[in-house]
Amino acid sequence: MTVLPQLLLVNSDNEQRKTLCSYIKSSGHFDVIEAESGKDAAAVLKKSNISCVVSDIYIGALDGWRLARMVRSGVFNCSETTPFIIVASTWCKRIAETTAREFDIDHVLPFAQHQRLDILLKDSLIPRTSTRKDCVLAIEDAPDTAHLIQRILRNRFDVDIAEDGPIGLEMWKQKKHSIVLLDVMLPGMSGPDVMDLILAENPNQTIVIMTAHGTMDLAEELMLKGASDFVSKPFRTEQLRKVCEVAARREDFLISNEQFAQTVDSLKENERVRISQAKEHQDVLDTLSTVILELDHDGCIIFANKAWNQLTGLTTAESLNKPFIDSLRVDDEHTSTSVISAINNLYEQRTHHCRLEFKLLDKYDQEIWVEARLNRVKRDNNPEAISVALDDISARKSAEKRLEHLALHDTLTGLYNRYYFDNELRRLASQSRRSGSNHSLLYLDLDHFKTINDTQGHNQGDFILKSVASKLQHRLRETDSLCRIGGDEFAVLLNNTDIAQAEIIAKDLCELVAADQYRFGDRIYKISCSIGISVIDGLAEKAQKYLQRADIALYVAKRHGRNLVHVYTSGDKDSEDVKSSMEWLHKLQHAIEQDNLLLHYQPIVHIESGQVAYYEALVRLNIDNRMVFPGEFIPALERLEDANLLDHQVVGKAIKALSEHPELIKVSINLSAQAFSDERLVPLIEDKLEKFAVDPQRVIFELTESASLSNLSATQRMVSELSKMGCGFSIDDFGTGFSTFTYLKNLPADTVKIDGSFVKELTNNTIDLALVKAIREVANALDKSTVAEFVEDQETLTLLKEIKVDYAQGYFLGRPKPIEELGVRDLENESSAS
Repeated sequence: MTVLPQLLLVNSDNEQRKTLCSYIKSSGHFDVIEAESGKDAAAVLKKSNISCVVSDIYIGALDGWRLARMVRSGVFNCSETTPFIIVASTWCKRIAETTAREFDIDHVLPFAQHQRLDILLKDSLIPRTSTRKDCVLAIEDAPDTAHLIQRILRNRFDVDIAEDGPIGLEMWKQKKHSIVLLDVMLPGMSGPDVMDLILAENPNQTIVIMTAHGTMDLAEELMLKGASDFVSKPFRTEQLRKVCEVAARREDFLISNEQFAQTVDSLKENERVRISQAKEHQDVLDTLSTVILELDHDGCIIFANKAWNQLTGLTTAESLNKPFIDSLRVDDEHTSTSVISAINNLYEQRTHHCRLEFKLLDKYDQEIWVEARLNRVKRDNNPEAISVALDDISARKSAEKRLEHLALHDTLTGLYNRYYFDNELRRLASQSRRSGSNHSLLYLDLDHFKTINDTQGHNQGDFILKSVASKLQHRLRETDSLCRIGGDEFAVLLNNTDIAQAEIIAKDLCELVAADQYRFGDRIYKISCSIGISVIDGLAEKAQKYLQRADIALYVAKRHGRNLVHVYTSGDKDSEDVKSSMEWLHKLQHAIEQDNLLLHYQPIVHIESGQVAYYEALVRLNIDNRMVFPGEFIPALERLEDANLLDHQVVGKAIKALSEHPELIKVSINLSAQAFSDERLVPLIEDKLEKFAVDPQRVIFELTESASLSNLSATQRMVSELSKMGCGFSIDDFGTGFSTFTYLKNLPADTVKIDGSFVKELTNNTIDLALVKAIREVANALDKSTVAEFVEDQETLTLLKEIKVDYAQGYFLGRPKPIEELGVRDLENESSAS
C-alpha cells in the first residue's frame, strides 16, 4: 500500500475546511492533517514531517503569513522549502502576488477558485531548489561598481550586469527585470536614451538612476521623465539596499493604489446606483394610493410614503419615530387593542401576517375606514420590522352600509321588508314558546289599491304606499315592527300585546288610513284597508302558521265589506269558509298534472355585444282555455308549500326543449321557494339531463333572493350539487331582500339578477341608479355577472351599458314567446334595438 505524503490543512472556518479537505483527498496526492488555528498548525509542524501546507490567512493569533515565515526559517520539523499555499477568504490579485513574494509563499488563490488546487498540488510534489528573488538589471560600464552592486544585492535579488546600453536593453527585453539600475553616464547609448526606450515599452518599469554629484540636475530631469528613484555615486551599502528595497515595492504600491482607487470608484458607483434605485423605488411608492409604512420593533413609524399624508393629513415629520397606534387616532378602545395585539403577535412570531378593518380619524377629525395588512419583515443582521399597507375602504363601507340597510328595508317605503318580517316572526314565536308570552300579528292590505295603481300608474300608486306607510309608522309604538311584505300588503308585529289590545290598534289603523283622500288630476280617491289578526301564542308548529291565520282573517275582513278588522280564532265559521275557498288551488295542481303547463322564452341580451346570450323559461298555465300567469298561481302554490310538482314539470319541459331546439343556446329555469327542501329535485335534474343528452352548462337555475335565504344552508347544498353537475346558478330579484356581502359570498351564484323595481325608473331616480351601481360593483368584486330586468327603453339600456351591467332583459329587447314563435330574428339578434 502506497504511503501518501502528509499535507497540513489550516482553516478556522469549519465549512471551508471540510470542503477543502474533501477536495484535496479526492485528488489522491496527499494524506490530510487538519488544524483549526495557527497555534495548532505549529504544534503539528514541530512533530510531523509535513510535505505541503495549505492555509488561510486569518487563522488566529498566529496568522498564515507568519506561519509561512516560520516554515521558511527552518524552525519546524519540515523542510524550509516545503510548498506553502494560501487559500484566502479575502482576495486581491496584486496583494496576493506581493504577499507571495514577501513571505516566500508558493501560491495564493481565493477560496472560490479552490478547484485549482489540484494542479498546484501536483506542482508542489516537484522538489523546490530555492526561493524566488526579484531580478535586478544593473547597466554599469565600470566593472568595479558593477561588481560592488552584485555583491551588495545578491542575497536579496538575482542580479544581472550589462556593460553598456544596447546590451542592457537586450537583456531587459528578454527577462523583464523587476528593477533596472541605470548609470547615467554610459558610453555610446546614454542612460537617458536607454530609459526612454524602456519606458516607451513599459511605462511602469521601475528604474533607479545611478549618478555622480555633478549630474544631479540630470537625475532630477530623469525623475521627471519617469525614473522611480536615484542613488548617488559613490553609494554606501545600506543606501543601495534601501533604495532597491523601496524600488522593489514601488510597483506593488502603484498597482495596489490603483486597485484601491478602482475599488473606491466602484463603491461610489454602486452607492450612486443604490441611491438612484432607492429614489426610483421611493418615487414608485409615492405614486401608490395605498399607504405603505414600516414600523420598528417598538411599533414606531420609520418609513411612510406620500399616501400616508393624503390619507391622514399628517406629514412625514409629524409621524416618523412616533407610535403607529398614536398616529392612527382610532376612536374606540377595541380597535386600539386589536391593532396593538396584531403588532405584538407579529413580533412574537405567533403569526406572519394579519388583516384588519377599522375606522380612524384624520388630522381634521374626518372618519376614514381603512383595511390594514400587516406583515412581519425579517432582515439579515437587522432587527425585524413590520410592513403596513393601508387602503381607504370608506367607499366600500358606505356601499356595504347601503346594502345592509337594503337587506332589511323596503326600498320604496323605508319600512322593514319581508326578510326582516320572517325572522322577527320566528323570533317572537320562539319567545312565546319559551316564556308563554303573547304577541299579535296584524296583516294589512289596502282595499282597491290595484284599481288606483292600474288607472293612475305606478308613480301615483307608489305615492299612496309611501303616504300610508308614513302614517302607520307614526301611529305605532317604538316596540312594534311595521313591515311591507308585498305590493300593497303590510304586516305589524305587536310585542307583548294581547288580542284585545291588538284589535284596538288595528281599528285605529283602519280609521287612520280611511281618513285620507288623494287627488290625482280631477279625481279624488279614498283609500281604506282590511286587517287580519292572529295571536302569536307559541302553540303553532311553525311561525308561518301565524301569518297563514292572519291571511285567512284578512280574507274574511275583505269578504265582509273591507275597511274592517277580523281576528282569527279556531273554529270561526268565516275563517273556515276562507280556508275552503282556497280549494281552487287544487284546480291549478290538476292543470299541472294534465300537462296544461306551457313555457314561453324571453331573451337575455349581452349588453356590450348586443347578442342574445340565453333565454329565460317563463311558465304559463292553460286553465279552461284561459292563459294564467305565474303571479296568479305561484303565490298560492308556495303558500300551500306544494310547488314541487310545478318545479318538476318546468325542469322536464325546459331540458327537453334544449334537446329539441339547440338554437335556444342556454336556458335559465326558475325554481320555487320550496325547491331547496325537495330531495327529489336534484336527482330529477340529473336524470333529465342524461335522458335528453343535454350539456349541463346550457342550464341555469334561478332562485329568488328571499327564497334562497329562507333556508340558506339547504340552498347552498342544492347549489353545490347542481354546480358539480355543471349547471349555472343565478339569484333572481336581487335587492328585494337580504343582500349583504356575506350572503353573496356564501351562495356560489354565477349571476345576480337586479330586481326590476330598481331598473324601471333608473333614468329618473338617482337612488335607484346608485343602488344598481352598488349591486354591480359588489357582484363584480365577487366575480359574478349581473342581469338587469324590466329594460323597457333605449335610454335605460344605454345607462346600464355605461355602468357596466353585463346583461339585460325586458320588453324592449324581446317579449316572452312560445318557442314555435321565436323565429329566426328572435334567435339570432333579439336585441337589435340595442
